Amino acid sequence: MAPAGTRQTSGSWLAKNGPQQLELLLRSVLYDSSMAVLIANDDRKCLDASFGMGRLIGLSRDQIVDRSVDDFVDASVIPSVQPLLDGMFLQGRQDGILPLVVADGATRELAYAAITSVMPQRHLLALDSGSGRQTSGKARTGVVPSWAKDVSLFLLDADGCVVSWHSGAERMIGYPLEGAVGRHLSFLGLDEENGLLTTQVELRKAAATGRFGCQGWRRKKDGTRFWANVLTIALRDDDEQLQGFASVVRDFTARHEADQKFLAARAASRAGVQAPKEDETGVVAGEYDRVTSASDGFVRMLGYSQEELIAGRPYWPSLTAPEDALLDERAHEEALVHGACAPFEKEYIHKDGSRVPAVVVRAILSLAPFRWTAFIQRSTEPDSRPTDEDVPNSANFEGLVGRSSALKRVLKQVAVVAPTDATVLILGETGTGKELVARAIHKLGNRREHPFVTLNCAAIPSGLLESELFGYEKGAFTGALTRKKGRFELAHKGTLFLDEIGDISLDLQPKLLRALQEKEFERLGGTRTIPIDVRLVAATNRNLVQMMGDRLFRADLYYRLQVFPLTITALRDRTEDIPLLVRHFVGKYAERLKRNVQTIPAESMRAFVEYAWPGNVRELENFIERSVILSTGSSLTSPLDELRSDVFEPETNRTLEQVDRDHILRVLQGTGGVISSAAKRLGMPRTTLNAMMRKLGISRKDL
Repeated sequence: MAPAGTRQTSGSWLAKNGPQQLELLLRSVLYDSSMAVLIANDDRKCLDASFGMGRLIGLSRDQIVDRSVDDFVDASVIPSVQPLLDGMFLQGRQDGILPLVVADGATRELAYAAITSVMPQRHLLALDSGSGRQTSGKARTGVVPSWAKDVSLFLLDADGCVVSWHSGAERMIGYPLEGAVGRHLSFLGLDEENGLLTTQVELRKAAATGRFGCQGWRRKKDGTRFWANVLTIALRDDDEQLQGFASVVRDFTARHEADQKFLAARAASRAGVQAPKEDETGVVAGEYDRVTSASDGFVRMLGYSQEELIAGRPYWPSLTAPEDALLDERAHEEALVHGACAPFEKEYIHKDGSRVPAVVVRAILSLAPFRWTAFIQRSTEPDSRPTDEDVPNSANFEGLVGRSSALKRVLKQVAVVAPTDATVLILGETGTGKELVARAIHKLGNRREHPFVTLNCAAIPSGLLESELFGYEKGAFTGALTRKKGRFELAHKGTLFLDEIGDISLDLQPKLLRALQEKEFERLGGTRTIPIDVRLVAATNRNLVQMMGDRLFRADLYYRLQVFPLTITALRDRTEDIPLLVRHFVGKYAERLKRNVQTIPAESMRAFVEYAWPGNVRELENFIERSVILSTGSSLTSPLDELRSDVFEPETNRTLEQVDRDHILRVLQGTGGVISSAAKRLGMPRTTLNAMMRKLGISRKDL
């Protein structure tokens, strides 16, 4: 029998696996909360605990999970508290006093709120510490924020239709079970037309990348709006076939305004972005509140040994100064949405009790189970930090022009990760400036005095790529008249940038993985093992997650590359940067071409901003260069008809099928109609592309 609130689908993968995936997603969302939150079942067994709960009672998450809620209630008051607990699990939300026992044996008075049936047999206890130790009295009100009182959880099928709709979703959004199950998720949009497209785009992104986070306005059944914090993950079976989606929605309306003020006032990356010494940087990785690995720099920074950190003595939350718990929570929420947060300042606690100020970037690698990475850079001048409106020294980011929040986020993340030796995977559409970001990482890192070696993996025939990477010995093959060093050897002590890494063949991927893991390789035709010390930065415009599902990219190589994923936003999604880029390129090419271009007509600038720029910054730069060539006077002369004839329709007026059809057509036209090449660029098998072409009505006459 399927759980209550789940549509009966005999043998359904979602019915069998969906609830477990939802629970893992819920744990990932709540685990870093500075509020004390417990996830418990009907038997009052603790399934998970937030950082805040651990701090409150002085125990680690591992010391709380699998124990009974009763274990944390003062034994002398259990008889009077028990009815409250029973009623909470059986009847719904209740507020009251719940005296808990902390690690030192003291009793702490707490006001609590509980939510039943967040999903079947799963409940949240959100607690707020009181100041006294009395075991009776009236519970305080208003101490638990709305998101902790109601968390909306639901499952969707692969088409985006609701499969399960639990009581938390019913209370928060207003639709009963029978009014939600079977409907497309677009009914939560602001209007049916725009809501449908927005939801489809969100689900498409979740399917492509594995997860999608966002914040924005949604509507309830009664028509009122609420600021929704949404996290959606794609659910795939063992064969990597998409089965549906799991989604968590929280009402952040009250918190939205506070967050804006908080983020505006928060200190960001340090001024000047000077490369720190080796013992001023560190990289830490973990699962939930457990450290699984730590770099030597981080060990030296805090004075603990590797063994102490990995054994959980101390566990991860206790390394942070207590007053900075809210900073960690905000960083966690930001990373859930964007994959990594913007750099922020906090203090760690050294083993000797002293404070260590640092600039931190947190990246989320996996949600089920929850895995994270933190990049730490010791702060030496805490009073000279700029505000979040500032960006790192622009001289270190030559060619990366803009003021959008999306670009600032990238620059700040680069400034923190660059001084480490961590592998960086740069994701983004073609023409967004991935190589410029890679060069900035090298320039800001400790290897900047050593070579920066690049290789475009798509520009080298697959049969020659191995020799380009690893070199070859004399006589290794016909025509190998001398020994040749490969890019790995040339980049020794420096940085190797592999552009379009998604184009590396399956045969070569294991050899690349071995070189990265073992830090050694053999030249083609050679027998001698050559040690290397190389920092790898990779980039791609392809969907590596989908390629893994299609067996075109090895999962072990993907996870080796994805130590720090960094996504560059497409130009059409940061239009506020276009005027700055236009002026930058006009000045650049006017000087180079000896033109006296002083002004840019308002009509031209408006056209630049309205155009979608499918080729991103590269296309804009080429267009401006052509415009400067055509300009004979002081005003920029641009062939605007070229933009108007090929301008994209706004996505809000187009269906998903139209968007997909136009995109596939552009790729096919770019490959001269060669389907195998187009399929490779699109990151899908040729058979899948042929099927999509038939479905979308694309034929040779359209090319």
